[in-house]
Formats: sequence, C-alpha cells, structure tokens
Amino acid sequence: MKKLILGLSIVSSIVSNAAGIVNIYTTRHYDADDALYKEFTKETGIKVNVVSDKSAVSISKIKEQGRAPRADVFMTADAGNLSRAKEAGILQSIDSEVLEKNIPSKYQDSDNTWFGLTKRARVFLYSKDRVSKEELESLSYESLVNNPRWEGKVLVRSSSNIYDQSLIASFVALNGSEEAEKWVAKLGRQMARNPEGNDRDQAVAVKDKVGDIAIANSYYYGKLIAETDKASKYYGTADKVNLYFPDQKEGENGVHMNISGAGVVKNAKNKEEAIKLIEFLSMKKQQEQFSATNYEFPVNPEAKMSDLLASWLNEQGLETIKEQDINLNLLGKYNEEALNIMIKNKWDKPL
Repeated sequence: MKKLILGLSIVSSIVSNAAGIVNIYTTRHYDADDALYKEFTKETGIKVNVVSDKSAVSISKIKEQGRAPRADVFMTADAGNLSRAKEAGILQSIDSEVLEKNIPSKYQDSDNTWFGLTKRARVFLYSKDRVSKEELESLSYESLVNNPRWEGKVLVRSSSNIYDQSLIASFVALNGSEEAEKWVAKLGRQMARNPEGNDRDQAVAVKDKVGDIAIANSYYYGKLIAETDKASKYYGTADKVNLYFPDQKEGENGVHMNISGAGVVKNAKNKEEAIKLIEFLSMKKQQEQFSATNYEFPVNPEAKMSDLLASWLNEQGLETIKEQDINLNLLGKYNEEALNIMIKNKWDKPL
C-alpha cells in the first residue's frame, strides 16, 4: 500500500481531486503571475498547480479529458482565444458577485464563462528619429493605411496571430465587413516587408530601419524598456522606439483594447477554489501588481495603472485612454470573418 501511495504522489504534478488545490492550464508565462499564485496560496492555503502551453493545445487537452478534466481554470491572452474555449464547450458559467463588481461587463463573457483580468492596447511603436511630432498628431488606424507617408513603412505580425485577428474583428464590429476589408487591402501596400516575427521583433525592425512604424501590444513596450540583457536582440530597442495610442481624438473610435482572462473549466473538480483564484486576481491590489510588474492595464476600475504606464499617457497628453466601444465577445464572434478577410487580401504575402 505504501508503494502505491508513493507512486500516485509522483505520477503527476497535477492533482485533480484533492482539497485546497486549484489546477491551471495557462498560456501566460510571466513571473508576475507566479508571484501572485504564491501570494494566493499564502493567503488561502490553496495550492496552485500550473501547466503552460499554447491556447489551442490547452483547449484540445481539456476537451479530450471530457468529464474528468485535470484543469480547473483555463487562462489565456485575447478575447478571441477565450471565445474559442467557450465554443469548444470546455468552460462553465459561474456566478460571482466579486467578479461582477470588479470587472466591467465589456470585459467579460455575456454568459459568464470567462472574465478579463488584464488589458493591453494594440498600439503603434514608431521611430523616435524618423517620425515627427506633426506626423503623430494626424496618426490613426485609418490614416495608417490612407496616408502615402506610411507606404512601405509599416510592420506587422502574420495573419496566424490572434492579436491582429482580433484587431480586424474589432473593425468588423465597428464598421462592418466591407470597411474592414478595405482597411486590410490598403494595409498591404503600406507594409515594409511580409509579416514575420513577434511584437517585439516588429519594434526591433523599426530600430533597424526596416520600417518606421509597427503595430504591437502595449505591454511589450514595457518589456523592451525593462530589457537589461545586453546580449538580447531586444536590448536598446526602447531607446530608438516610442509608443503611441491611436484614435484618441474626438470622432475617432478609440484604440483597440484586448484582454487576458480566465474561466472555470466545465466539470472542474475544484470549482470553488477556481472561482476564489479568479476573484483574487480581480482584486485592486493584485490588479495593480499586474500593471507594475507585467506592464498591463488593470480591468478593475478601482485599481491604478503603474507610474510607467501613466507616463505613456502623459507623454501623449492623455488623462485616460479612449477605447473602442465594443463588448469583447464580438472579437470571438467575428474572428473567423476577420481571418478570412486577411487571407483573401494576402495579409502574409502582399509584396
């Protein structure tokens, strides 16, 4: 019997039926998250087990596990991925007064299957040396594709990236498919190269004069600022590149804002602990810690953004960020349509 118990204890680091445990499948791989999990365990006594993988892989694993999932919480970046998890049937609706209080309705699923925990804006990263203040003042998502100044100067990721898929989905939600397709078609001639690399790679390409402006998530700029490894290709990029929030003027739609979020897995064996963890991460203190250590914006309106993030707004003369006025459920609803538009208009090989 002793051998059997010992064997079971080392079969896996994931325990699916023990009290005081919550198991997370997550695409996030940040030290800030690990620190918050440790704090959660210290405050509640509930142990947190983490399995990191790509969103599609995690969704597939949970779906295959069926009625006996090994995960209690699914956490990922982008409302599009959260919507995919909902459509796959791996999440359950939950009732939580804490989450309803802490998270505005636009950042949560209409059926309460997922809740946003952090925000990131889809911004422009531009060359400090080659883009003037006057050019910035007229810069928006629309002018990026219509102004000859940016022809052959724009850097983006591939169509397989969920961040840009959600950007185009937001245009469909705001302006309709026809206008979104016009925008994508025009972007092709503005590209400095065929899409490649991640968000930070676009910033490096700006530094290296491949192009003058890149589309990227705001928190990556914080990571560029914080890069101290002189051997890293990203080191020194923030000295040459700056951040700009588009569409902040009257009459403009606002910057595209997306989330990282989490939901409770269907048939989770530690449902109560799972809800407690998501509630914990939505609290003011934890929200401010996300902002300070991972350069993301809080979703909880009571939480303050970090001084660094506030400085980005101040530099642009903003007190608050004007965001697109859409519920993020729509990013999932229009994801397939957005991707089809990108493929049809040769997003990946326009040149």
